[in-house]
Amino acid sequence: MAQRRKVSNLLGLHVMATLSITPLHPYEIAAQMRARGKDQDLKIQWGSLYTVVQNLEKHGFIEAAETVREGRRPERTVYRITDAGRAEMTDWMRDLVGHPQPEYPRLQTALSIIGVLPPDEAVDLLEQRRAVLEVENEAQRASLRGAAHEVPRIFLIESEFQLAQRESEAAFVAGLIKEIQVGSLGGIELWRRYHETGETPDFTDFTAPP
Repeated sequence: MAQRRKVSNLLGLHVMATLSITPLHPYEIAAQMRARGKDQDLKIQWGSLYTVVQNLEKHGFIEAAETVREGRRPERTVYRITDAGRAEMTDWMRDLVGHPQPEYPRLQTALSIIGVLPPDEAVDLLEQRRAVLEVENEAQRASLRGAAHEVPRIFLIESEFQLAQRESEAAFVAGLIKEIQVGSLGGIELWRRYHETGETPDFTDFTAPP
């Protein structure tokens, strides 16, 4: 079971990782994360960055290194990671990498109740999704091929993982479409009958295939 952490927002982990390289002002942290494409790796509410920084400082994971002023601009506090922050960052990373935790993708939620749509409409929508995935996947393959000549692979593995997930999703969706179309999906007749007659399916006599 994942630990209950004082700062549990994954943005906090990224902030500590960024500060583990060099002390920065929050604006510079955001700029570096954007430049490195970190907004592709997690959902970031940029407006909450300062709150995350404050929480990290409150719990002793980062601290003010200095306050600087440039021209007439307001003073800016530059932060650095503390020893406690490095320990927390490392422990958190070990937890994330070594211990799988349940995740709930939106498609998984949709598939769990896909029966509310008629089978033919579900096929059309799945075809639409598969087509989008194929376009995005090919674009990402091309991007990775181009970046491989300029960037060490260690900085690309999160994109490779994302591509592998989406390729797997595209293959699954294609297989599901075929099963619905040829009628080999278990329960397909109950599904069709429900939308044709409006009668609630009776699952008591239904036996799933082994």
